[in-house]
Amino acid sequence: MSDYMFDLDAYLRRIGWEGERRADVATLRGVHLAHARAIPFENLDALRGQAPSLDPADLMAKLVHSRRGGYCYEHNTLFAGALRALGFRVTLLVARVVVGADSIASRPRTHMALLTEIPGEPRPYLADVGFGAIGSLLEPVPLVADTEFTGAGRRHRLVHAPHDGPLEMWVLEAHDPGKDDWTAQYAFTLEPFEKPDFDMINWYIGTSPRSPFTRRVYAQNVSAARHLLLDGRMLTETHADGTVTEREVTGEAEAHRLLEEEFGITPPDGMTLLTD
Repeated sequence: MSDYMFDLDAYLRRIGWEGERRADVATLRGVHLAHARAIPFENLDALRGQAPSLDPADLMAKLVHSRRGGYCYEHNTLFAGALRALGFRVTLLVARVVVGADSIASRPRTHMALLTEIPGEPRPYLADVGFGAIGSLLEPVPLVADTEFTGAGRRHRLVHAPHDGPLEMWVLEAHDPGKDDWTAQYAFTLEPFEKPDFDMINWYIGTSPRSPFTRRVYAQNVSAARHLLLDGRMLTETHADGTVTEREVTGEAEAHRLLEEEFGITPPDGMTLLTD
């Protein structure tokens, strides 16, 4: 965060957190869940061909003081600043998103996650408020293999996967209630990454025509009652009981209304959302 003074008061107001400000497990879980439910996931900057700024002041202006959200680098950079301000030690990690992949090695490292150390706790926690999928963490999980954890109604576990590198490969898996099975979300090692690494990855994901985030609108809103996803023209609502409803968005006006009213996002003036 260099010399930037993180405005913890403003951040906690944005996510609605009124609990303790301590570097302990309860605070980590509570702030993590509050962030996930308060700040939406969205790719509007990338859809306009712009890599969003990861400067702390710009993130505060966009995600905290405006009716906007962001994608993983924005969310987790902001969250890392909040955790450090609360007294946690945070290491930035880069993961390979493997949902739907044939193999771990077939996907590049493009997703930011956070390894969070808690004073007095023997193990660090995997924290991640920026994974825009139904299998995302709502609460952090300890870095422990082959153990199931439940957070805010979602079930996750971490497992090891074989690979050729010298570091252990961890895979985050989410339980799919529809299939009653576990689905790999992303894979990572504990090698630390730094801001210049994310500047480069963010530029590619935010500007490359091969990036999924530059080709169609993608927005996610999470509450206790539902997970709402706008992916291109398809609106998917997954309820807390596991039922899923899908429908196609009728046009540009409805897409703008949905973002404003259902996702808590105010798109830039004059922006076209439905590009296909």
